[in-house]
Amino acid sequence: MDKLRNKIICGDCIEVLGKVTEPFADLIFADPPFNIGYKYDKYYDKVKKKNYVAWTKDWMTVCKKALMPHGSFYIAIGDEYAANVKIIADELKLFMRNWIIWHYTFGQQTKNKFARAHTHIFYFVNDKDNFTFNDDSARVISDRQKKYQDKRANPKGKMPDDVWDEYPRVCGTFKERAGWHPCQMPENLLKRIIAASSRHGECVLDPFCGSATTAVVAKQLGRNYVGIEISEKYVENANKRLAQLVLAKAQAVVRLKGKKSANLFFNTTELNELKRLLSDVKIPTKEITADKNTLKLFTNQFAVRMNNRKKYRSEKIIAALKDLAD
Repeated sequence: MDKLRNKIICGDCIEVLGKVTEPFADLIFADPPFNIGYKYDKYYDKVKKKNYVAWTKDWMTVCKKALMPHGSFYIAIGDEYAANVKIIADELKLFMRNWIIWHYTFGQQTKNKFARAHTHIFYFVNDKDNFTFNDDSARVISDRQKKYQDKRANPKGKMPDDVWDEYPRVCGTFKERAGWHPCQMPENLLKRIIAASSRHGECVLDPFCGSATTAVVAKQLGRNYVGIEISEKYVENANKRLAQLVLAKAQAVVRLKGKKSANLFFNTTELNELKRLLSDVKIPTKEITADKNTLKLFTNQFAVRMNNRKKYRSEKIIAALKDLAD
């Protein structure tokens, strides 16, 4: 599958993956159209329910075919078809580890019912006894550690709940917003999934590449990627976004070399992890740097995340956080 690796393929995922002769994906993240009326570049997201369910079974089947025996399969879906996805997964003999609720701000406002502010994310694996889950990469500071200073607390932090409210939707005013796709996933949400459920150098597949967030995050975290997208326009823009990532990384290296700051002690991987940890723990930078106990916990949590046997000093963390805030 070298001809697909680290490329955004223009085509229908059912047709592309239907030609796969052996599994290659260590992790799949799928964010398909929800069948709620969005107008994409090459697809109108409104078909009869029976046709949508049949199509869902078709693309899930070819994805299962591409998934390695130890692989993980995440699917983001709306309320209307979440139950159908679970039933199809059962038929395909996928094992569900979590039914995650992504609760976000900036929900879809309504007039005659409660505003929708969540998406379902299913976490399946091929084999319930053989899969990758890097728990250290997802752990956060617990209330037992920070609020109660309970000595019984796990010093490595706690696993996040299955309701994720750390990640707002990517709205039009956000710096992260690419601007050419109507449904862009937050990078930090994908970072949690890819860091937890794949290893460095492994392959991440996104059958509905869209805004290319999965590919961008996979590249940032040292994974290979395969993206499939039916729109030529989206493929072109996705490749531009990936090229901008390479340029930004090079510029960051130059900027750090010329900057007399504590960031000289951190490489780009470490700085990216600092940003991700900040998002995950939901503690303001000022509070982290002002409180000795919180700073100690944050520094320890960062070391757990990096898992590289390197000792990190709190004063360097403070300087790096201040630089990131500038």
